Amino acid sequence: MLVHSRTGKWATWSVFFVLFVPLFAVPLLVILAASFTTNWSGAFPSGPTTKHYVAATGGDSLQALTTSLITAVSASLLALTIGSWAALAAASMRRRGRRFLDALFMLPVAVPSVVVGLAVLVAFSKPPMLLNGTRWIVILAHTILVTAFAYSSVSAAIVRLDPMYEQAAASLGARPGYVLWRIKLPLLLPSLTAAAGLCFALSMGELSATMMLYPPDWTPLPVQIFAATDRGSLFTGAAVAVVLMGTTLLVLLGVSKIRTRASYR
Repeated sequence: MLVHSRTGKWATWSVFFVLFVPLFAVPLLVILAASFTTNWSGAFPSGPTTKHYVAATGGDSLQALTTSLITAVSASLLALTIGSWAALAAASMRRRGRRFLDALFMLPVAVPSVVVGLAVLVAFSKPPMLLNGTRWIVILAHTILVTAFAYSSVSAAIVRLDPMYEQAAASLGARPGYVLWRIKLPLLLPSLTAAAGLCFALSMGELSATMMLYPPDWTPLPVQIFAATDRGSLFTGAAVAVVLMGTTLLVLLGVSKIRTRASYR
């Protein structure tokens, strides 16, 4: 709803800041402040330092960040491929088929992620698909968890597409594969990039299912943060969390620029 009066605008901004600052900004600022301190016994931190970032950007933490990036990129690409294919297939189905695919792809979201982790662990701990103890089981679990978001995003974008472009190309003799590759997918590119960014962000922060599956040589950064705070290294864990947030934000900004360029084409 648009607010035109000055009083209404001030009231809207006031409500926004009253809700936003305590719920979102303050917790993030607390983590940022904790990452630069050596002691926090009062209302404010004391003993400013940057030594926590030395541990957060090197050694095991750097390896964990690399692991998270590889896992998130792999899971996002797989989820985007599977989700987009399923969304395109669902668009050509009847209502009953679409409902079935909707329920199938949204099922991992409807249950706790730890249940998904347990299901993957049980399903892939015996031959012929023995993935337990490898990095692939973590990537698979992340893919399952984020595919629903890729599917729903692309499905919503397909509904908004103007069929006139496809009909015009088909009337000129274009084959279905050509229409898909040269017309439909370019029109869906902004939604595809948005879905990829969402899948990446969700994978970077996933913890519950990962805790059940990760092998010792494939430890993502959220697990590293949990381990640091669990053994009492709260300030180091805060620094690692800031690194995780910063890396995710940089990637999302890059994806946003790609999406903006795609929108103007």
